[in-house]
Amino acid sequence: MKIELIVNGAKRMVEVMPNELLINVLREKLGLTGTKYGCGIGECGACTVMVDGKPVLSCLTLAVEVAGREITTIEGIAKDGQLDPIQEAFIEEGAIQCGYCTPGFVITAKALLNEKRSPSREEIIEYIKGNLCRCTGYINIIKAIQKASEKNMKNPYK
Repeated sequence: MKIELIVNGAKRMVEVMPNELLINVLREKLGLTGTKYGCGIGECGACTVMVDGKPVLSCLTLAVEVAGREITTIEGIAKDGQLDPIQEAFIEEGAIQCGYCTPGFVITAKALLNEKRSPSREEIIEYIKGNLCRCTGYINIIKAIQKASEKNMKNPYK
């Protein structure tokens, strides 16, 4: 079946099977390989994308379920070649080691900051609990989200 997906602001027509997962459509049919395949059972968060501004595990989501909805992948976070404050903060705070989990964390953090401009440390920890990292120990990730929140607070028009 043919469905329309709105991915990173662009309408895309894609031929999919009724049981085809969103992660596979993004990676294999649209070439958006920034979304990572981790566990395949919704436990690690590496495959997180935003659907209508909310974090969604693309390894558990059928592509047909999100037809016509706004999907944002890691490739859609930067605008006009300018990194998003969350991406800048991840770099500045050294919140990236092997990098495999980073796209999922960035998407999750972006969704959090879209919902709440200035979350507490505890709210950040609660929000990212579905994302796993085997390298960083989370401290720098939390610091990066806090720093991005501070950047958001300085710019009231974001």
